[in-house]
Amino acid sequence: MSAHPPVFPVVLCGGSGTRLWPLSRKALPKQFVPLIPRDGKELSLLQMTLERVKGMAPKVLTVASEEHRFLAQAAATAAGVEVQHILEPAGRNTAAAMAVAALFMSPEALLLFTPADHFIPDAQAFQDTVRQGVPAALQGQIVTFGVTPTFPSTAFGYIARGEHLEGAAHKVARFVEKPTADVAQTFLLSGDYFWNAGVFLVQARTLLEALEQHAPDILAACRQAIDRPEIDRHFVRLHAEPFVACRSESIDYAVLEHHDKVALVPFTGQWSDVGSWNAVAALVPADSSGNRIHGAGFAVDSSNTYIHATQRPVVALGTKDLLIIDTTDALLVADASHTEQVKKVVAELEARGVPQATQHRHVARPWGSYDSIDQGSRFQVKRITVEPGAALSLQMHHHRAEHWIVVSGTAKVTKGKETFLLTENQSTFIPLGEVHRLENPGKSLLEMIEVQSGSYLGEDDIVRLEDTYGRIKTT
Repeated sequence: MSAHPPVFPVVLCGGSGTRLWPLSRKALPKQFVPLIPRDGKELSLLQMTLERVKGMAPKVLTVASEEHRFLAQAAATAAGVEVQHILEPAGRNTAAAMAVAALFMSPEALLLFTPADHFIPDAQAFQDTVRQGVPAALQGQIVTFGVTPTFPSTAFGYIARGEHLEGAAHKVARFVEKPTADVAQTFLLSGDYFWNAGVFLVQARTLLEALEQHAPDILAACRQAIDRPEIDRHFVRLHAEPFVACRSESIDYAVLEHHDKVALVPFTGQWSDVGSWNAVAALVPADSSGNRIHGAGFAVDSSNTYIHATQRPVVALGTKDLLIIDTTDALLVADASHTEQVKKVVAELEARGVPQATQHRHVARPWGSYDSIDQGSRFQVKRITVEPGAALSLQMHHHRAEHWIVVSGTAKVTKGKETFLLTENQSTFIPLGEVHRLENPGKSLLEMIEVQSGSYLGEDDIVRLEDTYGRIKTT
Protein backbone atom coordinates (compact mmCIF):
# COMPACT_ATOMS: atom_id res chain seq x y z
CA MET A 1 0.00 0.00 0.00
CA SER A 2 1.36 3.43 -1.00
CA ALA A 3 2.42 5.76 1.80
CA HIS A 4 1.13 8.73 -0.18
CA PRO A 5 -2.03 9.41 -2.16
CA PRO A 6 -1.85 8.73 -5.89
CA VAL A 7 -0.51 11.37 -8.24
CA PHE A 8 -3.03 12.33 -10.93
CA PRO A 9 -1.30 13.35 -14.18
CA VAL A 10 -2.73 16.33 -16.07
CA VAL A 11 -1.25 16.62 -19.57
CA LEU A 12 -1.36 20.13 -21.02
CA CYS A 13 -1.96 19.82 -24.76
CA GLY A 14 -2.14 23.47 -25.81
CA GLY A 15 0.28 25.21 -28.15
CA SER A 16 0.55 25.43 -31.91
CA GLY A 17 4.17 24.28 -32.26
CA THR A 18 4.94 26.47 -35.27
CA ARG A 19 8.69 26.28 -34.58
CA LEU A 20 8.55 22.79 -36.11
CA TRP A 21 6.85 23.92 -39.31
CA PRO A 22 6.21 22.49 -41.87
CA LEU A 23 5.67 19.22 -39.98
CA SER A 24 3.82 20.92 -37.12
CA ARG A 25 1.04 23.38 -37.96
CA LYS A 26 -1.91 24.92 -36.14
CA ALA A 27 -4.25 22.23 -37.48
CA LEU A 28 -1.83 19.51 -36.31
CA PRO A 29 0.52 20.82 -33.58
CA LYS A 30 3.76 19.03 -32.77
CA GLN A 31 2.38 17.09 -29.78
CA PHE A 32 0.08 15.15 -32.16
CA VAL A 33 2.54 14.66 -35.04
CA PRO A 34 4.12 11.19 -35.46
CA LEU A 35 7.68 12.34 -34.84
CA ILE A 36 9.74 9.94 -32.71
CA PRO A 37 10.76 6.60 -34.31
CA ARG A 38 10.37 3.47 -32.18
CA ASP A 39 10.15 -0.18 -33.19
CA GLY A 40 9.55 0.64 -36.83
CA LYS A 41 6.78 3.15 -36.09
CA GLU A 42 6.65 6.89 -35.45
CA LEU A 43 5.04 7.97 -32.19
CA SER A 44 3.64 11.34 -31.26
CA LEU A 45 5.05 13.18 -28.26
CA LEU A 46 1.58 13.12 -26.65
CA GLN A 47 1.41 9.34 -26.92
CA MET A 48 4.85 9.05 -25.34
CA THR A 49 3.85 11.48 -22.57
CA LEU A 50 0.75 9.42 -21.77
CA GLU A 51 2.86 6.24 -21.73
CA ARG A 52 5.32 7.97 -19.38
CA VAL A 53 2.64 8.74 -16.76
CA LYS A 54 0.73 5.50 -17.27
CA GLY A 55 -0.04 3.68 -14.04
CA MET A 56 0.60 6.63 -11.70
CA ALA A 57 -3.14 6.98 -10.96
CA PRO A 58 -6.43 5.48 -12.15
CA LYS A 59 -7.29 8.67 -14.02
CA VAL A 60 -5.30 10.81 -16.44
CA LEU A 61 -6.58 14.19 -17.55
CA THR A 62 -5.64 16.24 -20.56
CA VAL A 63 -6.49 19.86 -21.18
CA ALA A 64 -6.82 20.12 -24.94
CA SER A 65 -8.39 22.27 -27.62
CA GLU A 66 -11.91 21.43 -28.76
CA GLU A 67 -10.47 21.39 -32.28
CA HIS A 68 -7.96 18.67 -31.39
CA ARG A 69 -10.15 16.48 -29.18
CA PHE A 70 -10.10 13.43 -31.43
CA LEU A 71 -6.35 13.67 -31.94
CA ALA A 72 -5.96 13.65 -28.15
CA GLN A 73 -8.23 10.61 -27.81
CA ALA A 74 -6.41 8.80 -30.62
CA ALA A 75 -3.12 9.28 -28.74
CA ALA A 76 -4.73 7.98 -25.54
CA THR A 77 -6.01 4.88 -27.36
CA ALA A 78 -2.57 4.26 -28.89
CA ALA A 79 -0.95 4.62 -25.45
CA GLY A 80 -3.48 2.29 -23.82
CA VAL A 81 -4.41 4.90 -21.21
CA GLU A 82 -7.88 5.77 -19.89
CA VAL A 83 -8.11 9.53 -20.31
CA GLN A 84 -10.65 12.26 -19.71
CA HIS A 85 -10.16 15.37 -21.82
CA ILE A 86 -11.09 18.86 -20.60
CA LEU A 87 -11.77 20.78 -23.80
CA GLU A 88 -10.83 24.44 -24.11
CA PRO A 89 -12.99 26.52 -26.50
CA ALA A 90 -9.94 28.77 -26.96
CA GLY A 91 -6.31 28.68 -25.82
CA ARG A 92 -5.75 30.72 -22.64
CA ASN A 93 -2.25 29.59 -21.59
CA THR A 94 -1.21 27.44 -18.63
CA ALA A 95 -2.73 29.39 -15.72
CA ALA A 96 -6.28 28.89 -16.97
CA ALA A 97 -5.63 25.32 -18.12
CA MET A 98 -4.26 24.34 -14.71
CA ALA A 99 -7.08 26.17 -12.93
CA VAL A 100 -9.90 24.27 -14.67
CA ALA A 101 -8.12 20.96 -14.04
CA ALA A 102 -7.74 21.76 -10.32
CA LEU A 103 -11.40 22.81 -10.10
CA PHE A 104 -12.47 19.59 -11.81
CA MET A 105 -10.61 17.37 -9.35
CA SER A 106 -10.97 16.88 -5.59
CA PRO A 107 -9.30 19.64 -3.50
CA GLU A 108 -7.03 17.01 -1.90
CA ALA A 109 -5.88 15.49 -5.20
CA LEU A 110 -2.17 15.60 -5.98
CA LEU A 111 -1.90 16.86 -9.54
CA LEU A 112 1.10 16.41 -11.80
CA PHE A 113 0.99 19.00 -14.59
CA THR A 114 3.19 18.12 -17.55
CA PRO A 115 3.49 19.44 -21.10
CA ALA A 116 2.36 17.10 -23.88
CA ASP A 117 5.29 17.83 -26.19
CA HIS A 118 8.47 17.05 -24.26
CA PHE A 119 10.77 14.08 -24.87
CA ILE A 120 11.76 12.15 -21.73
CA PRO A 121 12.73 8.60 -22.71
CA ASP A 122 13.24 7.18 -19.19
CA ALA A 123 9.73 6.91 -17.77
CA GLN A 124 10.88 5.23 -14.55
CA ALA A 125 13.41 7.98 -13.78
CA PHE A 126 10.69 10.57 -14.40
CA GLN A 127 8.18 8.87 -12.09
CA ASP A 128 10.84 8.38 -9.38
CA THR A 129 11.69 12.09 -9.51
CA VAL A 130 8.01 13.05 -9.26
CA ARG A 131 7.61 10.91 -6.14
CA GLN A 132 10.54 12.78 -4.56
CA GLY A 133 8.40 15.90 -4.72
CA VAL A 134 5.34 14.40 -2.97
CA PRO A 135 6.30 15.31 0.65
CA ALA A 136 6.84 18.98 -0.24
CA ALA A 137 3.59 19.08 -2.24
CA LEU A 138 1.66 17.61 0.72
CA GLN A 139 3.08 20.43 2.88
CA GLY A 140 1.53 23.10 0.66
CA GLN A 141 4.41 23.74 -1.76
CA ILE A 142 4.01 24.12 -5.51
CA VAL A 143 6.77 21.78 -6.65
CA THR A 144 8.54 22.42 -9.94
CA PHE A 145 10.97 19.97 -11.49
CA GLY A 146 14.09 21.64 -12.86
CA VAL A 147 16.20 19.85 -15.46
CA THR A 148 19.89 19.61 -14.67
CA PRO A 149 21.52 21.65 -17.48
CA THR A 150 24.04 19.93 -19.73
CA PHE A 151 25.18 23.00 -21.68
CA PRO A 152 24.82 26.80 -21.33
CA SER A 153 21.52 27.14 -23.19
CA THR A 154 20.15 30.59 -24.01
CA ALA A 155 16.84 29.12 -25.22
CA PHE A 156 15.46 28.10 -21.80
CA GLY A 157 14.38 29.91 -18.67
CA TYR A 158 16.23 28.96 -15.46
CA ILE A 159 15.28 28.27 -11.85
CA ALA A 160 17.69 29.16 -9.06
CA ARG A 161 17.91 26.69 -6.18
CA GLY A 162 17.62 28.18 -2.69
CA GLU A 163 17.69 26.76 0.84
CA HIS A 164 17.10 23.07 1.44
CA LEU A 165 13.61 22.08 2.60
CA GLU A 166 13.58 18.31 2.99
CA GLY A 167 14.55 15.27 0.96
CA ALA A 168 15.29 16.32 -2.62
CA ALA A 169 13.32 19.58 -2.38
CA HIS A 170 14.77 23.08 -2.14
CA LYS A 171 13.11 26.44 -1.98
CA VAL A 172 13.06 28.29 -5.31
CA ALA A 173 15.23 31.38 -4.96
CA ARG A 174 14.13 33.00 -8.22
CA PHE A 175 13.06 32.44 -11.81
CA VAL A 176 15.31 33.79 -14.57
CA GLU A 177 14.33 34.60 -18.15
CA LYS A 178 16.37 33.28 -21.07
CA PRO A 179 19.90 34.53 -20.30
CA THR A 180 22.74 35.70 -22.51
CA ALA A 181 25.46 33.18 -23.36
CA ASP A 182 27.91 34.41 -20.72
CA VAL A 183 25.26 34.40 -17.99
CA ALA A 184 24.13 30.91 -19.02
CA GLN A 185 27.74 29.74 -18.70
CA THR A 186 27.87 31.16 -15.16
CA PHE A 187 24.61 29.37 -14.30
CA LEU A 188 25.96 26.06 -15.61
CA LEU A 189 29.19 26.30 -13.59
CA SER A 190 27.41 27.26 -10.37
CA GLY A 191 25.43 24.02 -10.15
CA ASP A 192 22.47 25.86 -8.57
CA TYR A 193 20.52 26.72 -11.71
CA PHE A 194 18.18 24.39 -13.56
CA TRP A 195 16.22 24.57 -16.80
CA ASN A 196 12.56 25.38 -16.31
CA ALA A 197 10.74 22.37 -17.77
CA GLY A 198 7.21 23.52 -16.93
CA VAL A 199 6.40 20.38 -14.92
CA PHE A 200 4.60 20.91 -11.58
CA LEU A 201 3.31 18.81 -8.69
CA VAL A 202 0.73 20.43 -6.42
CA GLN A 203 -2.40 19.66 -4.46
CA ALA A 204 -5.48 21.07 -6.17
CA ARG A 205 -6.36 23.06 -3.04
CA THR A 206 -2.87 24.61 -2.87
CA LEU A 207 -3.00 25.72 -6.50
CA LEU A 208 -6.48 27.22 -6.15
CA GLU A 209 -5.44 29.15 -3.03
CA ALA A 210 -2.39 30.52 -4.88
CA LEU A 211 -4.55 31.55 -7.84
CA GLU A 212 -7.01 33.25 -5.48
CA GLN A 213 -4.12 35.21 -3.99
CA HIS A 214 -2.28 36.20 -7.18
CA ALA A 215 -4.73 35.84 -10.10
CA PRO A 216 -8.29 35.97 -8.73
CA ASP A 217 -9.72 37.09 -12.09
CA ILE A 218 -8.39 33.97 -13.83
CA LEU A 219 -9.75 31.73 -11.09
CA ALA A 220 -13.18 33.41 -11.17
CA ALA A 221 -13.46 33.01 -14.94
CA CYS A 222 -12.45 29.35 -14.71
CA ARG A 223 -14.97 28.69 -11.93
CA GLN A 224 -17.73 29.95 -14.23
CA ALA A 225 -16.36 27.99 -17.17
CA ILE A 226 -16.36 24.63 -15.37
CA ASP A 227 -19.57 25.13 -13.39
CA ARG A 228 -21.78 22.16 -14.34
CA PRO A 229 -19.65 21.08 -17.30
CA GLU A 230 -21.06 19.07 -20.19
CA ILE A 231 -19.55 15.58 -19.97
CA ASP A 232 -19.72 13.41 -23.10
CA ARG A 233 -17.88 10.12 -22.50
CA HIS A 234 -14.18 11.05 -22.65
CA PHE A 235 -14.82 14.77 -23.14
CA VAL A 236 -15.52 17.54 -20.60
CA ARG A 237 -16.76 20.73 -22.27
CA LEU A 238 -16.39 24.12 -20.60
CA HIS A 239 -18.77 27.05 -20.88
CA ALA A 240 -17.25 29.02 -23.73
CA GLU A 241 -18.12 32.63 -22.87
CA PRO A 242 -16.37 32.97 -19.47
CA PHE A 243 -13.36 30.93 -20.58
CA VAL A 244 -12.84 32.91 -23.78
CA ALA A 245 -13.10 36.11 -21.72
CA CYS A 246 -10.41 34.86 -19.30
CA ARG A 247 -7.02 36.58 -19.27
CA SER A 248 -4.33 34.57 -21.08
CA GLU A 249 -1.18 34.18 -18.97
CA SER A 250 1.30 31.48 -18.05
CA ILE A 251 1.29 30.00 -14.55
CA ASP A 252 4.87 31.31 -14.14
CA TYR A 253 3.86 34.95 -14.58
CA ALA A 254 0.41 34.68 -13.00
CA VAL A 255 1.43 32.83 -9.83
CA LEU A 256 4.89 31.30 -9.41
CA GLU A 257 7.01 34.45 -9.64
CA HIS A 258 4.90 36.04 -6.86
CA HIS A 259 4.32 33.04 -4.60
CA ASP A 260 6.43 32.29 -1.52
CA LYS A 261 5.90 28.53 -1.36
CA VAL A 262 7.48 27.16 -4.53
CA ALA A 263 9.90 24.24 -4.25
CA LEU A 264 12.41 22.79 -6.70
CA VAL A 265 13.25 19.11 -7.23
CA PRO A 266 16.06 18.45 -9.77
CA PHE A 267 15.55 16.00 -12.63
CA THR A 268 18.79 14.45 -13.90
CA GLY A 269 17.44 12.29 -16.73
CA GLN A 270 17.46 12.98 -20.46
CA TRP A 271 15.04 15.75 -21.43
CA SER A 272 14.23 17.81 -24.49
CA ASP A 273 11.47 20.31 -25.06
CA VAL A 274 11.67 19.46 -28.79
CA GLY A 275 11.32 23.20 -29.29
CA SER A 276 13.22 23.62 -32.54
CA TRP A 277 14.46 21.60 -35.51
CA ASN A 278 17.92 21.62 -33.92
CA ALA A 279 16.40 19.91 -30.89
CA VAL A 280 14.67 17.33 -33.13
CA ALA A 281 17.93 16.73 -35.00
CA ALA A 282 19.76 16.12 -31.72
CA LEU A 283 17.50 13.11 -31.08
CA VAL A 284 18.84 11.40 -34.23
CA PRO A 285 22.29 9.69 -34.12
CA ALA A 286 24.91 11.45 -36.24
CA ASP A 287 27.20 9.80 -38.78
CA SER A 288 30.95 10.43 -38.93
CA SER A 289 30.37 13.73 -40.78
CA GLY A 290 27.78 14.98 -38.30
CA ASN A 291 24.87 14.31 -40.67
CA ARG A 292 21.58 13.16 -39.16
CA ILE A 293 19.01 11.44 -41.37
CA HIS A 294 15.38 10.69 -40.60
CA GLY A 295 13.65 8.73 -43.37
CA ALA A 296 14.70 8.60 -47.03
CA GLY A 297 17.41 11.24 -46.89
CA PHE A 298 20.87 11.05 -48.48
CA ALA A 299 23.73 13.34 -47.50
CA VAL A 300 26.55 13.30 -50.10
CA ASP A 301 29.79 15.21 -49.46
CA SER A 302 27.88 17.03 -46.72
CA SER A 303 28.47 17.76 -43.06
CA ASN A 304 26.30 18.68 -40.07
CA THR A 305 23.18 18.41 -42.21
CA TYR A 306 19.83 17.17 -40.90
CA ILE A 307 17.29 15.70 -43.32
CA HIS A 308 13.72 14.81 -42.35
CA ALA A 309 12.24 13.01 -45.35
CA THR A 310 9.45 10.51 -44.75
CA GLN A 311 7.60 10.96 -48.07
CA ARG A 312 10.24 10.68 -50.83
CA PRO A 313 14.03 10.61 -51.37
CA VAL A 314 15.74 13.90 -50.52
CA VAL A 315 19.39 14.38 -51.46
CA ALA A 316 21.71 16.98 -49.93
CA LEU A 317 24.86 17.45 -52.01
CA GLY A 318 27.81 19.43 -50.67
CA THR A 319 25.81 21.07 -47.88
CA LYS A 320 26.94 22.20 -44.45
CA ASP A 321 25.01 23.17 -41.31
CA LEU A 322 21.63 22.82 -43.04
CA LEU A 323 18.21 21.65 -41.88
CA ILE A 324 16.02 20.12 -44.61
CA ILE A 325 12.44 19.19 -43.66
CA ASP A 326 10.32 17.77 -46.45
CA THR A 327 6.54 17.16 -46.35
CA THR A 328 3.96 16.41 -49.03
CA ASP A 329 3.07 20.08 -49.58
CA ALA A 330 5.84 22.25 -48.11
CA LEU A 331 9.63 22.23 -47.82
CA LEU A 332 11.87 24.01 -45.32
CA VAL A 333 15.58 24.53 -46.00
CA ALA A 334 17.27 26.52 -43.24
CA ASP A 335 20.69 27.28 -41.88
CA ALA A 336 21.02 25.55 -38.52
CA SER A 337 21.69 28.92 -36.86
CA HIS A 338 18.30 30.31 -37.96
CA THR A 339 15.87 27.81 -36.38
CA GLU A 340 14.48 30.36 -33.92
CA GLN A 341 13.18 32.37 -36.90
CA VAL A 342 10.88 29.60 -38.21
CA LYS A 343 7.98 30.88 -36.11
CA LYS A 344 8.39 34.34 -37.66
CA VAL A 345 8.41 32.85 -41.17
CA VAL A 346 5.18 30.95 -40.47
CA ALA A 347 3.50 34.16 -39.28
CA GLU A 348 4.56 35.84 -42.54
CA LEU A 349 3.16 32.96 -44.61
CA GLU A 350 -0.10 33.09 -42.68
CA ALA A 351 -0.36 36.85 -43.20
CA ARG A 352 0.03 36.27 -46.93
CA GLY A 353 -2.81 33.75 -46.91
CA VAL A 354 -0.66 30.70 -47.71
CA PRO A 355 -2.83 27.73 -46.59
CA GLN A 356 0.19 25.52 -45.89
CA ALA A 357 1.09 27.88 -43.02
CA THR A 358 -1.65 26.35 -40.87
CA GLN A 359 -3.16 23.37 -42.71
CA HIS A 360 -1.76 20.02 -43.78
CA ARG A 361 -2.68 18.28 -47.00
CA HIS A 362 -3.29 15.19 -44.87
CA VAL A 363 -6.09 15.87 -42.37
CA ALA A 364 -7.05 13.69 -39.40
CA ARG A 365 -10.73 13.15 -38.65
CA PRO A 366 -12.43 11.23 -35.81
CA TRP A 367 -13.38 8.49 -38.30
CA GLY A 368 -9.99 8.30 -40.05
CA SER A 369 -8.30 10.77 -42.39
CA TYR A 370 -8.19 12.26 -45.85
CA ASP A 371 -5.35 13.39 -48.11
CA SER A 372 -6.01 16.01 -50.80
CA ILE A 373 -4.08 14.48 -53.70
CA ASP A 374 -4.96 16.98 -56.43
CA GLN A 375 -7.24 19.94 -57.03
CA GLY A 376 -8.22 22.52 -59.60
CA SER A 377 -10.79 25.28 -60.01
CA ARG A 378 -13.79 22.88 -60.16
CA PHE A 379 -12.44 19.52 -58.97
CA GLN A 380 -10.62 17.91 -56.05
CA VAL A 381 -9.29 14.39 -55.56
CA LYS A 382 -8.97 12.91 -52.06
CA ARG A 383 -7.65 9.65 -50.68
CA ILE A 384 -9.96 8.75 -47.78
CA THR A 385 -9.32 6.14 -45.08
CA VAL A 386 -12.03 5.07 -42.63
CA GLU A 387 -11.21 3.09 -39.48
CA PRO A 388 -13.03 -0.22 -38.82
CA GLY A 389 -16.47 0.43 -37.32
CA ALA A 390 -16.26 4.18 -38.00
CA ALA A 391 -18.70 6.31 -39.99
CA LEU A 392 -18.78 9.78 -41.48
CA SER A 393 -21.72 12.03 -40.65
CA LEU A 394 -25.01 11.78 -42.53
CA GLN A 395 -24.62 14.87 -44.70
CA MET A 396 -25.29 16.72 -47.92
CA HIS A 397 -23.56 19.37 -50.05
CA HIS A 398 -25.06 22.39 -51.79
CA HIS A 399 -22.27 22.95 -54.30
CA ARG A 400 -20.57 19.68 -55.18
CA ALA A 401 -21.14 16.13 -56.38
CA GLU A 402 -18.87 13.21 -55.47
CA HIS A 403 -17.62 10.00 -57.10
CA TRP A 404 -16.45 7.26 -54.69
CA ILE A 405 -14.13 4.40 -55.75
CA VAL A 406 -13.21 1.71 -53.22
CA VAL A 407 -9.52 0.79 -53.30
CA SER A 408 -9.52 -1.72 -50.41
CA GLY A 409 -11.90 -2.82 -47.68
CA THR A 410 -15.69 -2.66 -47.62
CA ALA A 411 -17.82 0.49 -47.70
CA LYS A 412 -21.39 0.76 -46.49
CA VAL A 413 -23.01 3.59 -48.44
CA THR A 414 -26.17 5.48 -47.65
CA LYS A 415 -27.43 7.42 -50.68
CA GLY A 416 -30.85 8.97 -50.33
CA LYS A 417 -33.16 6.12 -49.29
CA GLU A 418 -30.74 3.42 -50.49
CA THR A 419 -28.16 1.56 -48.39
CA PHE A 420 -25.71 -0.82 -50.08
CA LEU A 421 -22.18 -2.28 -49.86
CA LEU A 422 -19.21 -1.56 -52.13
CA THR A 423 -16.02 -3.61 -52.26
CA GLU A 424 -12.67 -3.28 -54.04
CA ASN A 425 -12.86 -1.64 -57.51
CA GLN A 426 -16.55 -0.81 -57.13
CA SER A 427 -17.84 2.77 -57.24
CA THR A 428 -20.85 5.03 -56.85
CA PHE A 429 -21.89 8.60 -57.69
CA ILE A 430 -23.37 11.03 -55.12
CA PRO A 431 -25.30 13.78 -56.94
CA LEU A 432 -25.26 17.37 -55.71
CA GLY A 433 -27.77 17.83 -52.87
CA GLU A 434 -28.14 14.08 -52.15
CA VAL A 435 -28.15 13.00 -48.50
CA HIS A 436 -25.36 10.46 -48.00
CA ARG A 437 -23.12 8.69 -45.52
CA LEU A 438 -20.00 6.50 -45.70
CA GLU A 439 -19.31 3.74 -43.14
CA ASN A 440 -16.75 0.99 -42.64
CA PRO A 441 -18.61 -2.12 -41.43
CA GLY A 442 -15.55 -4.34 -41.74
CA LYS A 443 -12.59 -5.23 -39.52
CA SER A 444 -9.90 -3.80 -41.79
CA LEU A 445 -9.16 -0.27 -42.94
CA LEU A 446 -11.37 1.11 -45.72
CA GLU A 447 -9.44 3.04 -48.37
CA MET A 448 -11.15 4.88 -51.19
CA ILE A 449 -10.68 7.66 -53.72
CA GLU A 450 -13.16 10.54 -53.76
CA VAL A 451 -13.45 12.82 -56.79
CA GLN A 452 -15.34 16.04 -56.05
CA SER A 453 -16.69 18.32 -58.77
CA GLY A 454 -18.65 21.54 -58.49
CA SER A 455 -18.62 25.29 -58.17
CA TYR A 456 -17.33 25.31 -54.54
CA LEU A 457 -15.29 22.59 -52.85
CA GLY A 458 -14.57 24.03 -49.38
CA GLU A 459 -14.90 21.90 -46.24
CA ASP A 460 -17.57 24.29 -44.96
CA ASP A 461 -20.00 23.08 -47.68
CA ILE A 462 -21.23 20.35 -45.35
CA VAL A 463 -24.70 20.15 -43.82
CA ARG A 464 -24.51 17.51 -41.09
CA LEU A 465 -27.84 15.82 -40.36
CA GLU A 466 -26.59 13.14 -37.95
CA ASP A 467 -23.13 12.67 -36.42
CA THR A 468 -21.66 10.03 -34.14
CA TYR A 469 -18.98 12.38 -32.85
CA GLY A 470 -21.05 15.30 -31.55
CA ARG A 471 -19.77 17.79 -34.13
CA ILE A 472 -21.77 20.96 -34.60
CA LYS A 473 -23.67 21.30 -37.86
CA THR A 474 -21.95 23.61 -40.33
CA THR A 475 -23.20 25.19 -43.53
